[in-house]
Amino acid sequence: MSPNAKKTAQLSAAVAAIALVTGATGYWIGQRGNQTQAPANQAARKILYWYDPMVPQERYDNPETLSSMGMKTIPKYADEESSSEASQGVTIDAAARQNLGLRVVAAEIGTLPSSLTVTGTIDFNQRNVALVQARSSGFVTRVYLRAPGDTISSGAPIVDLQLPEWGGAQTEFLAVKRLGKPDLTAAARQRLKLMGMSDGLIAQVERSGRTNGTITITSPISGVIQTLDARAGGTLAQGQTLAQISGIGTVWLNAAVPEAQAGSIRNGQIAIASLSAFPGEKFSGRVVAILPTAQVESRTLTVRIELSNRSGRLRPGMFASVELANGGGQALVVPSEAVIRTGTRTLVMLALDNGRFRPAVVRTGREGGGKVEILQGLRPGEKIVASGQFLLDSEATLAGVAARPLEGGR
Repeated sequence: MSPNAKKTAQLSAAVAAIALVTGATGYWIGQRGNQTQAPANQAARKILYWYDPMVPQERYDNPETLSSMGMKTIPKYADEESSSEASQGVTIDAAARQNLGLRVVAAEIGTLPSSLTVTGTIDFNQRNVALVQARSSGFVTRVYLRAPGDTISSGAPIVDLQLPEWGGAQTEFLAVKRLGKPDLTAAARQRLKLMGMSDGLIAQVERSGRTNGTITITSPISGVIQTLDARAGGTLAQGQTLAQISGIGTVWLNAAVPEAQAGSIRNGQIAIASLSAFPGEKFSGRVVAILPTAQVESRTLTVRIELSNRSGRLRPGMFASVELANGGGQALVVPSEAVIRTGTRTLVMLALDNGRFRPAVVRTGREGGGKVEILQGLRPGEKIVASGQFLLDSEATLAGVAARPLEGGR
């Protein structure tokens, strides 16, 4: 290599080394400037509160507090929060909305079906129960062919009793009567009545002049024998229950009504029952009670309907379908599938402008025909999501979007 070429190569290498050192120095200075500026910018941002993205509704005053999920919290800055509804909600672009199959409908004033169909079972009318008791201590001399579960007519015999106290009282009555003093006779007759003797038995003793301490106990109503506690030769105490009889002239139909729809049910309301045992027949009744306790497992209320059963064909335990007229009428309604029930609150997903969506808390009422009544939380014409709303609700929860409250606030 010539001396000139060698000198030129050395000069080029020196220039390259100077350029490399200069570039590295500039990069290092620039990085230090960025690192110094980032904390300054972050420190300038105002922190509103700390939260866990998994439970965005929980807010904390310091970063040391763990959320209810046991997770560390992150800050929520003021520049991330907007006071206008236009900036609230989650944004979904048009392509994503199409892929999700979102269907948007408007809340509108409509008519709900005028009836509600539920199911229930036939039961005894517990208001129509008769207790057969011994009016005096004595002995069972005969038990007629009866057993629990048998049907019995009013006036049918159940047992024959021998009552020694009645025989003694009747002897005293006949002795007083022979004295010929009407006032004493009337008092003795009244004593027999108070002991439980019928007017017919007293008249028989008075005519025949002989005592009769044997009495046949009969059924006071027509119905079904629930219990029968009498055996031939057994001893009875005064007031002891011999039998319990449930009447079947009327029966109860206990219908299970969802608690969300029970608000429209009223006492005295007409109900029409259908039973698979009697196809094509309808049994008319009326609501006599709405029980105060809800079934926790099924979230239903028991509505008690009284049905006439003069023919005795309606038997306790039978399954029935019952139609309750709830009055229908105009109401603010949305499709039933648009409602999100979390167990603690009820939501719909509002469809806002520019592809934004926000959950809103609502209070529902009657339901039927694929529609549900909105009592509070929506206005007519507001648009909501009727398909795909569950995915949007999950996205809003992860993004920390607060649901619009019931009070009509924004």
